[in-house]
Amino acid sequence: MYHNELKAIHKSNRYRKREIFDDRLHDLASNDYLGFATNKTLFTRAYEKVLQEKYHAPKASMLVNGYSKIHKEFEDKLKDVNNFEDAIILGSGFMANLAMIEALVRKGDILFLDEQYHASGMLASKLLKDSQVTLFKHNDANDLREKINTAQTKKSSRIIVAIEGVYSMEGDRAPKEIFEVADDFQAILLVDEAHSSGVIGDNLMGIFDYYNITPKKNHVKMGTLGKAYGSYGAYILASEDIIDFLTNRAKSIIYTTAPSLFDTALGLESLNFILENKKSLKEKISTNLQIIKEELGIQAQSLIIPINIADNKKVIQIQKELKEKGFLVGAIRQPTVSSAIIRLIARIDIDTKLLREVCKHLKEYMS
Repeated sequence: MYHNELKAIHKSNRYRKREIFDDRLHDLASNDYLGFATNKTLFTRAYEKVLQEKYHAPKASMLVNGYSKIHKEFEDKLKDVNNFEDAIILGSGFMANLAMIEALVRKGDILFLDEQYHASGMLASKLLKDSQVTLFKHNDANDLREKINTAQTKKSSRIIVAIEGVYSMEGDRAPKEIFEVADDFQAILLVDEAHSSGVIGDNLMGIFDYYNITPKKNHVKMGTLGKAYGSYGAYILASEDIIDFLTNRAKSIIYTTAPSLFDTALGLESLNFILENKKSLKEKISTNLQIIKEELGIQAQSLIIPINIADNKKVIQIQKELKEKGFLVGAIRQPTVSSAIIRLIARIDIDTKLLREVCKHLKEYMS
């Protein structure tokens, strides 16, 4: 029934498929930044924690009887270490973005989205009126300020700004100036920390930690467990009022089963491990970023290293050639990016010799 559409996707070299990759490949494509997805100690601790509970499944929505001691323990830990008033966990980062944007942007409010914000946020914005959504230039605080100034808002309306701490494809950090713009306009600032939590900051807690910003009433932080935390799920951190409001109005919280107990327990174990081993983890991150600079000449702001190829067919070929050499990298095409890239993840559990080797291969493709 969709033959012609699939044919067009194939023709444009944008066809995707599920694939089980060879375990022998050196993984430099996944978002498992700290290598926790293979950490059996964390897995065992989480398993033992869940085994102590009467139930191992959430059973229902968190607002029925699916909320557990494990959920609350993780929320309490998250809010304490990130210096927020309150926290709530969700099933995924996609659901978290849907919750924030669908619930927090009320009638008359205006949402200002970074043009490279995650697809989940872009999709959620489609639930709003067109007049309520404005895109601003990527990481451009001046453009944001100008667009807020020119927007026709009522005194009773809220201004809401959505950015990412580290952007998933370019790997660049949000500038501190955007936090300042949000404060100047008393705007609610939504910060998607999916790719920054666990990777940047003195305590590896993300962009707030990196800039040493004390969270305020207008700040909302979202993070996921499927990246650096080596698990699955998400969380939102904010003031007590905002978390209370989301609990009562966000459809992706109210009308879905509570998050997995095991994944939540694993996220908690990962968080504790990061806090207890932040010095050694930061040293490994620094070492890998130095290798990227030496081998590729790239001053990376995170462990995401994008290499612009601008040719869909070529990125697929590069990925194939590197697989033959034993390395798996991402071949990212439209609509995820506007121009095709090879996406290298400098995971800290990769041997430094192997990281140098794959960089030398990639350098051959760089123009």
